[in-house]
Amino acid sequence: MSTIGPEIERLIQLLAKLPGLGPRSARRAALDLLKKREALMEPLAQAMREAAAAIKTCGICGNLDTASPCALCRDPRRESHLLCVVEDVADLWALERAGVFRGRYHVLGGALSALDGVTPERLNVAALIERCQAGIEEVILAMNATVEGQTTAHYLLDALAATGVKVTRLAHGVPVGGELDYLDEGTLSAAFKARRAL
Repeated sequence: MSTIGPEIERLIQLLAKLPGLGPRSARRAALDLLKKREALMEPLAQAMREAAAAIKTCGICGNLDTASPCALCRDPRRESHLLCVVEDVADLWALERAGVFRGRYHVLGGALSALDGVTPERLNVAALIERCQAGIEEVILAMNATVEGQTTAHYLLDALAATGVKVTRLAHGVPVGGELDYLDEGTLSAAFKARRAL
């Protein structure tokens, strides 16, 4: 016999679907929310309702914002001839946090994966090609350093060849502050292949 009611069990199950939360962490989070109902749970529920009603997917780049086009696409200070292609909105947000890119973005909505059934048709590739034919000078492929990410990068390189746009990609290899002894073989291999003259 269960010691908790179905409402609490449902809350735990929903929390467990969030990235980084397993069943145990979800149970602890649910308990904390329930203990702090007025200070945390009710404001969180309200914020989630408001976000669900207000957040839209940008019709140009695929970012999430309260308006479409999003604030990044509307910003006239951004370099409109540079386009950085990312797999997911989380990647876009990471680049924005780092403050290393001042151009425009394009969110693919994932990476090619035969195992997961993600084909080119399921990604936002057609819109990318269309954007590249309208004044983009350089496309930067900021794919994750995974098999799927690299497969996607190669596919995009071929798909963008006909546009005549310069295509570059982020460097891979030894991270700043990284010690060789702690790096995996894939990272070391990528670092050797991407070596350059000093």
